[in-house]
Amino acid sequence: MLLSWLTGFGTGLLFLHLVQKLLFPYFWDDLWFLLKVVRYGIQMEIYKLRGEVFTVLDKFQSHARRQPQKAFLIYEGDVYTYEDVDKRSNRVAHAFLDHSSLKRGDVVALLMSNEPDFIHVWFGLAKLGCVVAFLNSNIRFNSLLHCICTCEPTAVVVGRDLLGSIEEILPSLPKHISVWGMKDSVPQGIVSLKEKLSLASDEPVPTSHHVTSSLKSTCLYIFTSGTTGLPKAAVISQLQVLKGSFGLWAFGCTADDIIYITLPLYHSSGALLGIGGCVELGATCVLKKKFSASQFWNDCKKYNVTVFQYIGELCRYLCKQPQREGDKDHQVRLAVGNGMSSDVWRQFLDRFGNIKMCEFYGATEGNICFMNHTGKIGSVGRANFFYKLFFAFELVTYDFQKDEPMRNDEGWCHHVRTGEPGLLISRVHTKNPFFGYAGCYKHTKSKLLFDVFKKGDVYFNTGDLMVQDHENFLYFWDRIGDTFRWKGENVATTEVADVIGRLDFIQEANVYGVPVPGYEGKAGMTSIILKPNKSLDLEKMYDQVVTSLPAYACPRFLRIQDKMETTETFKLQKMRLVEEGFHPLKITDPLYFMDNLKSSYVPLTKEIYNQIMLEELKL
Repeated sequence: MLLSWLTGFGTGLLFLHLVQKLLFPYFWDDLWFLLKVVRYGIQMEIYKLRGEVFTVLDKFQSHARRQPQKAFLIYEGDVYTYEDVDKRSNRVAHAFLDHSSLKRGDVVALLMSNEPDFIHVWFGLAKLGCVVAFLNSNIRFNSLLHCICTCEPTAVVVGRDLLGSIEEILPSLPKHISVWGMKDSVPQGIVSLKEKLSLASDEPVPTSHHVTSSLKSTCLYIFTSGTTGLPKAAVISQLQVLKGSFGLWAFGCTADDIIYITLPLYHSSGALLGIGGCVELGATCVLKKKFSASQFWNDCKKYNVTVFQYIGELCRYLCKQPQREGDKDHQVRLAVGNGMSSDVWRQFLDRFGNIKMCEFYGATEGNICFMNHTGKIGSVGRANFFYKLFFAFELVTYDFQKDEPMRNDEGWCHHVRTGEPGLLISRVHTKNPFFGYAGCYKHTKSKLLFDVFKKGDVYFNTGDLMVQDHENFLYFWDRIGDTFRWKGENVATTEVADVIGRLDFIQEANVYGVPVPGYEGKAGMTSIILKPNKSLDLEKMYDQVVTSLPAYACPRFLRIQDKMETTETFKLQKMRLVEEGFHPLKITDPLYFMDNLKSSYVPLTKEIYNQIMLEELKL
């Protein structure tokens, strides 16, 4: 009888397992991920009950005490232990205590490439309770000046290789801003921070300078592309930094992993998920000044890398490298990032082996993120029942003609059907706040939707169109509005249009992105109307964009039109232009291509077009 009962019980379990596999194939993956989310939530509640937040900086200092000799950073072959970085950041803190009037709450802008001193300065200023603003190291002139003035810093710290960029705008900087250079010999008007560091103490700074009791207190400013024309300083709270630092752990990374970061640290992915994630784990980071496709796998093998961060374009570059024996001969087990297309994803796995691709979705300033914990190719994550208990989001219909969410006669938005693209919006409330941008409130308000489904509700507008399938997997579809993505960076179309509009022969410029075979994102294209009795100066146009814009923001294509269409709300029409692309045989308007070898825009011929389409000509 016992045997019969055990047989029946076993048969029942097998049946339930088969039913679960058929009807709920992702149940255990979802449950395991939910437990991690719950653990994170409990940790946040403990901080609130204690009335004291254990920040990423606190976690780093804890590791420096417990494992002082463990490697924290490896950079160009040099090893920096947790103790080394802790002491070096102490020197930074003491240098500012001794030679400046910096105090808790002051903002300090940081203009630096990927290098150990980026982390030393960041952590050193954090030990003083300062808010650090990460400046994009690619920007110059007006854009750089705008970013510095937007975050209203007391000081700016500049890496030795970027002193030329700050010199260009030094006379225009507000007089109260002190500029510190990471070099012994610096130009007049700049203080040598390197010299001060050589004399500074490496003793710990009292924690009273930086201790905080609020998860909502501002920790960083990270700049995002601005639909207003120039970058905006997103307010990054302690809560957001902690959320970012949990990402690697949530995907299964451990303290034993060696994590390779080639992404720029001025972005949230490199700084919060990358460096913050290493701190959370107590792991080792291999930091690269700039991504190199030819050196990537050699570095992975040399430093025994087990995890790397990516953007989709990075993996495409790796796939384009000449095949070599031993492409699968490495120790990489995980890759964490975003923007990976399905075709590159499959190609990457076929060539480089069984690496778990951990795709995620999230905006720097946003209050919503998705994590693909199942490994479904092409998906940015899965919206199961458990997830929606914690993060309320919706996909709503979008009016492409009016360039705004569609509303019914009563003024409410409505949901898209399964499989249809919809605008991703996320509910804003006390438990899931949106911290907005530094400066003018109108920039913060412009990212919010009010009275969406009922009176008084508020949602964050991500500006991204997503598709949700019948299994609740989410897929990125496209960006809307005035930004597009190219070379791993968001390009603000209004900023590019403003730069081009300064030329004396331009009457109007309409900037948009067009898809190009073999590349992630969209390449910049500008439709132009010339002023009456003015002629197009292609060399002058080239000089204007190259000197005023980062390389990724320069339009690759030009189109000359007699008039421009507008939407019902009198915005410049982009959708038809995007659909028409840059085909010289289908477009009767004059077309031009950015030729860096000739330092000019040149006529876009059929031959050049074919070279681009066959991926023989690099953009």
